[in-house]
Amino acid sequence: MKELINYIAQALVDNPDEVVVSEVEGNQTSVLELKVAKEDLGKVIGQQGRTARAMRTILSAASAKVKKRTVLEIVE
Repeated sequence: MKELINYIAQALVDNPDEVVVSEVEGNQTSVLELKVAKEDLGKVIGQQGRTARAMRTILSAASAKVKKRTVLEIVE
């Protein structure tokens, strides 16, 4: 899941080298924290949060396949 979010985020931003995805794992749920450059934050979130919502939808579909819940947090 971490690689999936990293791949999508790097494709969206102008500074792909500054994309950092960290994972905090639990028993049932894991949390992915996405950090990008400050000027790329708007590109990752999108208009009215559409891009972020789409990334979360893809992530939930992929994590449902492995029967685990994954949450995406975009960190400033």
